[in-house]
Amino acid sequence: MALVAQQKKKFRAIGHKLNPIVTIAGNGLSESVLSELDRALEDHELIKVKLAVGDRDIKKEVISEMIDAVKAELVQSIGNIALIYRAAKEPKPNLSNILKIF
Repeated sequence: MALVAQQKKKFRAIGHKLNPIVTIAGNGLSESVLSELDRALEDHELIKVKLAVGDRDIKKEVISEMIDAVKAELVQSIGNIALIYRAAKEPKPNLSNILKIF
């Protein structure tokens, strides 16, 4: 389920006004962080994640692990923020960042 360039462009526009929902810090990708990511993606579909884990290489590694663990797509990564997307099994119109726009 790779996102095409046009979808990424729309998602980046939506993501611009979002605030980070999950922060990943020194403990890395613990079970509680992964469960919160999973819940947030199921509710909102498109979320921002703040990474406070060190240098650029470590951030790339953590983003890669995070994407694989929650089966999501990376839309954009700028600085300490990653914008990720995963379609919900049962979208919630009142919570979804995608359905509110379209």
